[in-house]
Amino acid sequence: MKILCLNCGSSSVKYLLFDWQAKTTVASGLVERVGIGGSFINIEAPGREKVTVNQDCPTHKDAIQLVITTLTHKEHGVIDTLSGITAVGHRVVHGGEKFVKSVIIDDKVVETFRELSSLAPLHNPPNIQGIEAARALMPKIPHMAIMDTAWHQTMPEASYMYALPRAWYEKYAIRRYGFHGTSFLYNAKRAACLLGKDPFQTNLVICHIGNGASINAVKNGLSYDTSMGFTPLEGLVMGTRAGDHDPAIPLYVMARESMNPGEMDAILNKKSGKLGITGKYSDARDVEVAAEQGDARSKLALDMESNRIRKYIGAYAAAVGGIDAVVFTAGVGEMGPITREAALGGLEFMGIKLDRERNNISKTRNAETEISCKTSKVKVFVIPTDEERVFVEDVVGLLNGSYDIHTRFDYTFQHAGYRNKLRDDAFAKQCAKKPELAKVAASLPEGVKP
Repeated sequence: MKILCLNCGSSSVKYLLFDWQAKTTVASGLVERVGIGGSFINIEAPGREKVTVNQDCPTHKDAIQLVITTLTHKEHGVIDTLSGITAVGHRVVHGGEKFVKSVIIDDKVVETFRELSSLAPLHNPPNIQGIEAARALMPKIPHMAIMDTAWHQTMPEASYMYALPRAWYEKYAIRRYGFHGTSFLYNAKRAACLLGKDPFQTNLVICHIGNGASINAVKNGLSYDTSMGFTPLEGLVMGTRAGDHDPAIPLYVMARESMNPGEMDAILNKKSGKLGITGKYSDARDVEVAAEQGDARSKLALDMESNRIRKYIGAYAAAVGGIDAVVFTAGVGEMGPITREAALGGLEFMGIKLDRERNNISKTRNAETEISCKTSKVKVFVIPTDEERVFVEDVVGLLNGSYDIHTRFDYTFQHAGYRNKLRDDAFAKQCAKKPELAKVAASLPEGVKP
């Protein structure tokens, strides 16, 4: 049984082919520059060199056809025909209140996603285009949707409602939805496993920190609150998104600059955040380099980012009545010791004690690490996220009829003996070059010594 996972962005298609029986990735890659010219695809497979193929893809249908062609290619392909694919899992950013779990896609489901597009105008349309293209190219294969918002449907009303006219919720479904749900689900299960606790007796603050970033308060294994809101704009300081700010500010500037809502939306989403603060950089790596070189505005951006993360950690720990662990994940969360240290600075009074040496060593996407001191009452973990693994297991569950909401569904990765062979192999190679990594791993793969 081979499962194809597709994640369609506005100008890209990320894909992964997973062999369920072997419990391993067969191939993965990315089609970039869809619809803007100069398109190309990358394919990576275990034991092979990475391959890049240039081919123009004016539409998402062309991009998905290129994925299929690449996977079945005589030279660098990994399957002979489409019959080697059992089912397809699609990422959908916004499921609104309609979906509390992953679903089998039919025409009615697609129409519901279309109706929800106004809630996620930058994300749902390309998700839908990808679904329609894949269903047209692979009509005999079942397709499933995995939604970022589904994980957060357990939030209580006091967390998801805004102090706005009730009619806005009733007419326009304005409420907090939250995003990065698939990542939070994976991390919540893995963190409970590392703690040796029942996931539904575990309280966490999970920090998904990348160019887009959000924080999730997990109470007794369920999403209780989250920093992103009606859209992904609310919350943390991000690469180009403003995050939390006084909502009167856009109204004030629009009146004086004669801006329309579309222009202000573009500024808040694409020209704010770290880019707005520095005037130059949105990528965390660029901001860190500039700050080290003395750029005051870059240093300010890092200080503002870490201060916002710290405030959310404290607030969410209070909201759930105390936490067992803080978890960092996603690009910066997994690879950014500077951001992690700054975000946790001053939280010792909460029982959070960071081991600075372990934190500085922890830069890997192939192993879960523990970066807190042994005396820390609250553990601090770095867990490389694996959204595609959630995709795969949801799809398999839907296929065999065992799938249900996560409180009644058994994921393989929520058990102590779970291993990811590809990551274990990659981590072993990393440790051969950087042996100190083995010292911070929460658990070691076979053959790697501390």
